Amino acid sequence: MDLSRIIFGRAGEEEAERELKKRGYRVIEKNYRCRFGEIDLVARDGKTLVFVEVKTRANANFGTPQCGVNLKKQRHITMASSCYMAEKGIDDIDVRFDVVSVFKTGDRLSAEVIKDAFEAIEL
Repeated sequence: MDLSRIIFGRAGEEEAERELKKRGYRVIEKNYRCRFGEIDLVARDGKTLVFVEVKTRANANFGTPQCGVNLKKQRHITMASSCYMAEKGIDDIDVRFDVVSVFKTGDRLSAEVIKDAFEAIEL
């Protein structure tokens, strides 16, 4: 992957984290990886455990950022969230899947939080 894309993606994740913190989320893990894939951010929103996918775009040529969270991606996030919970010994907690859509406008990044963006995919 091109280094500039990696840097751009990280900047998007940092903007997403700032926006989540402004909204009262407490980020507890970044870039969790397991054999099923990666979860960009794991956070707490009150008593709810939230798995967050961050999508960053410089323009809408390939659709909105949240359009990048297709069924296949949702399945990977669901499986990775199950791994996370098993690894951490978490079993009886409310869970939610959010998407943070980050857009670049000029030199600025802006983030939109989409709560409950999708439900866990049956495995």
